[in-house]
Amino acid sequence: MEEEISRAKILLEKLDINAKKVRINEIEAESMAPEFWKDTKGASLKMKELAALQKEIENARRLSEFIESKNTTGLNSLLSEMEIYFYLSGSYDKNNAIMTIHAGQGGADAMDWASMLFRMYTRYFEKKGWKYDVLDETAGEEAGLKSVTIAVEGDHVYGYLREEQGVHRLVRLSPFNADNLRHTSFALVEVLPEIESSDIEIKEDDLEWEFFRASSHGGQNVQKVSSAVRLRHKPTGIVVTCQTERYQVQNRENALKLLKAKIWAKEQEKRKEEEKGLKGEYKAPSWGNQIRSYVLHPYQMVKDLRTKIETSNIQAVLDGDLDLFIDAELKSSH
Repeated sequence: MEEEISRAKILLEKLDINAKKVRINEIEAESMAPEFWKDTKGASLKMKELAALQKEIENARRLSEFIESKNTTGLNSLLSEMEIYFYLSGSYDKNNAIMTIHAGQGGADAMDWASMLFRMYTRYFEKKGWKYDVLDETAGEEAGLKSVTIAVEGDHVYGYLREEQGVHRLVRLSPFNADNLRHTSFALVEVLPEIESSDIEIKEDDLEWEFFRASSHGGQNVQKVSSAVRLRHKPTGIVVTCQTERYQVQNRENALKLLKAKIWAKEQEKRKEEEKGLKGEYKAPSWGNQIRSYVLHPYQMVKDLRTKIETSNIQAVLDGDLDLFIDAELKSSH
């Protein structure tokens, strides 16, 4: 009981309630102006921020009540919920995210593994109450997916997902092998924050657009129209494609969203490379950086190679129960 009350007091001090109240007043004042609602996306982001701040104020009120009453029933649950948000304090942690899953070494098994990861993560998104849209998808020749790119929208999505970036390894008896031999497959997960327009400036002259007929599930009724989009950023050479939406304008918007995220990532990688002499070697999200193993045979175990957290309930993990791993990684990275 004393330990929980002590944690509550420390947390209450860190919350800086006065600053949050000032920010709430600022947003409320802005929202009274008629021009505020002309920028619907900007207004939506501000109202989302307002709701988050109001929730923190309410949680702070509840903490104060626990401290004053000395009644700790329900306090530990509230503390766990609030403490996670202190681990989500990065510059872009509150943003939406763009996740891409790439099949790696392992042929049809690897492509099947990529589709299993896609299912696992989308189940996790649903459990969190997040919305998601597939921006681009390339099916495997025999099975599964070569790659899939997903835009994920919700509360602190990038903060929760950023440490999922890296190589995921699967060991199982191959369903694609006639002898049913044990097979190891790899998939690479990349996670980028969705970047607001003001953070990345892109000149129209630097863009090269190409339109073609969609070949994925989104293109079934638009075969006569070039709805799919390939976008190249001339200064960096970055190329993105979006083809899952039925209309070209939607794919154009998604392509720009993805391009901004990739330009941001390239800038971050360059900055980290420059800083590695000061802070140690920077590791990019490449094939050498394995973060988690999923073993289905000869035993069942999912193990995170960074936090050493593991569980034998592999089916629950593949069904989207990832909080055990994600929460542990959030805490260990601070």
